[in-house]
Amino acid sequence: MTERPILNRNLDSKTFRDHYYLKEELIDFCRKNALPVSGGKIEITDRIAHFLDTGKILSVPKTKKKVTVISDIEESTEIEPDIICSEKHRAFFKKHIGRGFSFNVAFQNWLKNNSGKTYKEAIAAYDQILENKKKGKTKIDKQFEYNTYIRDFFADNQGKSLEQAIQCWKYKKQLPGHNRYERADLTAIK
Repeated sequence: MTERPILNRNLDSKTFRDHYYLKEELIDFCRKNALPVSGGKIEITDRIAHFLDTGKILSVPKTKKKVTVISDIEESTEIEPDIICSEKHRAFFKKHIGRGFSFNVAFQNWLKNNSGKTYKEAIAAYDQILENKKKGKTKIDKQFEYNTYIRDFFADNQGKSLEQAIQCWKYKKQLPGHNRYERADLTAIK
């Protein structure tokens, strides 16, 4: 097995992208090299790759979100642009959906992409998201490689343990290339 290279300035962007690094490692690299640390893992990865290729620091665009303040939420209230899932929103949804309500990623994305629709439509969308989740695979966003790997491991290996899945994940993330599950990863537990 190839040793994962240490993330430093001497690394080229291809080698960097071929290996798995935790977000904490990426942030640490950014701080040591005066790169901005804001954003998600994908944005930070792109910023570091650019820095490794060019030696130049990509600036983060300064965007000021216009926050719409709503006093009371009713079912007929329109979803505000740039919604922030606040305690007021949580209380509304718990009242109308039930105590089991949570702001899952799919629902947060729906809210962000549907400003102007009503909160009544949001309640229906939440129910549909839960229904879709029960019926099968939900999409896991790209930055959640570990979650995707573990889910795919269990889909291919019923009866195996979480400990075995994690062992295979640790093996896989040390290899260059993608971090998607492959049956060949089972060599880590044989």
